[in-house]
Amino acid sequence: MEAGSARIAPGGRSRSPRQLVPVAGSALIAATLAYGLTATAAGYELGTATPPLLYRWAPHASPFALVGAAVLAAGCGLSPRLRRVGVTPVRFALAVFGLALALRLGLGVARAGTIGWYGVFELGRFEASNEYLPALPAFDFGLRLFLDTFAEIGTSLPVHAIGHPPGLLVTMHALGIDSAAGLAALTIGIGALSAPLVYALGRELGDESRARTATLLYLFAPSAMLHGATSADALYATLALAAAVVLLATRAPIRALGPPTLALASFYSWANLAIGAVCALVALRRDGARRALALSAGCALGLVAFYGLLALGTGFDPVGAFRAAESVYREGVASGRPYAFWLFGSPVAFLIAAGLPLAWLGLRALGEGRDVALALFAVLAFSAVLGFTKAETERIYLFLVPLLCLAASTVLPERRLGAVLAALAVQALATELLFLTIW
Repeated sequence: MEAGSARIAPGGRSRSPRQLVPVAGSALIAATLAYGLTATAAGYELGTATPPLLYRWAPHASPFALVGAAVLAAGCGLSPRLRRVGVTPVRFALAVFGLALALRLGLGVARAGTIGWYGVFELGRFEASNEYLPALPAFDFGLRLFLDTFAEIGTSLPVHAIGHPPGLLVTMHALGIDSAAGLAALTIGIGALSAPLVYALGRELGDESRARTATLLYLFAPSAMLHGATSADALYATLALAAAVVLLATRAPIRALGPPTLALASFYSWANLAIGAVCALVALRRDGARRALALSAGCALGLVAFYGLLALGTGFDPVGAFRAAESVYREGVASGRPYAFWLFGSPVAFLIAAGLPLAWLGLRALGEGRDVALALFAVLAFSAVLGFTKAETERIYLFLVPLLCLAASTVLPERRLGAVLAALAVQALATELLFLTIW
């Protein structure tokens, strides 16, 4: 673990960024939220109902809210015990996978019952027309033709289908998934696998204790729980984490699998390419420029090889597909969202949704110069400046939540873990019951 940097001010007083960065960051979060809500109340259109959040104020609860609260409470009571020495790594990994499933499913029914697990995909319901199931008729003339013409048929596909590479659609076609329940089962199940992967990544980057702390924080991160049971981005997050684990592995044979794994992850979500940048920045801090350059070059070659072979075999045009996705975001609803506000609003929404305690701890880790925190906030800043996303980062940046948890674990005292988990659980339940989060 790195030591926190500190400067000695005149008069012998210690002035540490650890004290300044989280305070300044929290002030920016509060100011962005206050401006967004005030401007909206005054009649200015910023592009969402409660900027910088996509969520809409709509209090509602089903009788299952008690089930959700009970599951969260039980999880809070059980989780700290998993850090005990007697719990082996294999048992810990299995336990957090099961707990991730339980927490996501439990919270998912709190607002409207079991429909909360798959309603976003069910045709005829709000948002479902923008999701993946309506795109399946595009496979009527075969998989190869679908991939060959994917970039060209974009205007006929739902926004989420053309806004991402066709990886999920190809998977659905191959598995015969054509129902909302089936798609939900796939995304929830694969999404929950992200929990043991956070543990694996934590073990590569630090010690056993911090790895377990980061994993437990991730289990209770509100956006991970809320969208882990309702969004395909949960599946994408798992693929991104798998790429990060192998890219940053200490053993060279495993690292060799990193570039193809990243390429595969990018076939499901273009945003997953950012995990390669995060890994390169971590490698730069941890192992030096030579290792970072080798990792970056390997990722570039892996992407060229993967998409080159795919183009030769099927006619798939990755450049055309990327441009089609960009046009959807540039010309769609995001076009009405002012850049100046969302320059701050996008990263702020990500931090708020991931959990206020995690935001504070992540900013504190940034102030101390922790590797993962520096890499994470560099990617957040880069994405915000270039305007890759304007709003909806509560869901789109789901793959970055584990990195925030890993950063937070480096500065969180063990004795405060239980309190932080409880605070995250309260925020998650309140968000689910008070807001319409769509996903």
